[in-house]
Amino acid sequence: MSRSFFILLLIPAGLAAQDLKPVSLPAPKTNGGKPLMDALRERQSTREFIPGKLSSQALSNLLWAAWGINREDGRRTAPSASNRQEIELYVVTAEGAFIYDAKANALKPVVSGDLRKTTGTAAFVGEAPLNLVYVADFSKMGGSDENAKNATANADTGFIAQNVYLFCASEGLGAVVRGSVPRAELSKALNLRPEQRVTLAQTVGYIRK
Repeated sequence: MSRSFFILLLIPAGLAAQDLKPVSLPAPKTNGGKPLMDALRERQSTREFIPGKLSSQALSNLLWAAWGINREDGRRTAPSASNRQEIELYVVTAEGAFIYDAKANALKPVVSGDLRKTTGTAAFVGEAPLNLVYVADFSKMGGSDENAKNATANADTGFIAQNVYLFCASEGLGAVVRGSVPRAELSKALNLRPEQRVTLAQTVGYIRK
């Protein structure tokens, strides 16, 4: 894939949280890519990344593939139990942390500053350009018990994470999903409410060959 597809995603760094502006993403390109069977054959976990930010177009395509809206009724590219859409996708870059707003196709600012190292215990998470943090909002999940909510949130997270894996396999990017996450520290850094729970994280970037 041509490196010209990847240009810097420029978001002003060093801003106070309230000054970190929303980022409007270009419309995702929802056609093309490798055939599904090719992407499945090439899907793998990668733990070695090289520097280099994703372009705004690549990021838009990735987030749409992961958890974007693919129907007029607001349903998404990954399933969720009873269509509750309880998973929120946090996008953590060197510039700050954002929430993916699928309806607006934009990144909503959460906090400025480089929180990448806070998203996991492995050294590579602080160097890769992008870490996705999956957060389940239990307040959207009705009156089921805690174990049932955990099971549902984990399953719904897995669907989204696999979409990311397949997109990355199609586009020549590396990815790895991670359960080793300092959840208490990360929840505090992202200003999560008590009913919001970090389920998994996933690192994306260029593959070190």
